[in-house]
Amino acid sequence: MLEPALAVTTPTPADSRLRLTLCLLTRNEIEGCRSDVPRLPLDAFEEVYAVDGGSTDGTVEYLRSRGIVVHPQPVRGYNQAYLCAFGKCTTDALILFHPKGSGDPATVLKFRPLLEQGYDLVIASRMMRGGRNEEDDTPLRPRKWFVLGVGLICAMIWRRKGAIVWDVLHGLRAMRRDRFFAIAPLPSGLSIDLEMVVRSYRHGLRIVEFPVVETPRRGGMTHFKAFPTGKLLLKYLLQELRRSI
Repeated sequence: MLEPALAVTTPTPADSRLRLTLCLLTRNEIEGCRSDVPRLPLDAFEEVYAVDGGSTDGTVEYLRSRGIVVHPQPVRGYNQAYLCAFGKCTTDALILFHPKGSGDPATVLKFRPLLEQGYDLVIASRMMRGGRNEEDDTPLRPRKWFVLGVGLICAMIWRRKGAIVWDVLHGLRAMRRDRFFAIAPLPSGLSIDLEMVVRSYRHGLRIVEFPVVETPRRGGMTHFKAFPTGKLLLKYLLQELRRSI
């Protein structure tokens, strides 16, 4: 059964600047932080902090040395990282940034204009025209085709209006705080990026993507191995489909 659409967000008036938070999500990302943090335009935001999932490599100490408040994540898990991030937010909307050294930190400046136009969820897309995925130089690109396939499935089942969201799994994104809690994210699991798209579709929220170029991460290992992560995401989609019927 489809859920009723939430009230349409009205654009922020020109004389009322949207208040925006930048949140860094970290777990053992010291090399990425050293690359990205000095280049982040921190002064462009009303609020800046990090949510850390238990780093042991000096990430927390480095961020604090740069003057960034770090909130230890109280409960483990990827969904919980987002819930903690939005729970700490005291502004209108929040940008989630993963400092992996895999893109231009100045990209965070592109979210505010789109949020002020009235979009509820804004995603930096590696999949749309003008974007680039780190696999684009390889012949098979299994992660890319998985993301595109999942994006198409979600749009076919739940999209009511607007364009198809192709990069449903990229963590570089922003959302209005009230909208995030209105879609009632699951308290556990690692499906939160996908949930934000699916449940925004279901509620009739306004979503937009803009292209971004991704390069290989600076250091460390991905926290999401392809096969087990893919299985869990497909399991989530089945659960969401049952909820829709």
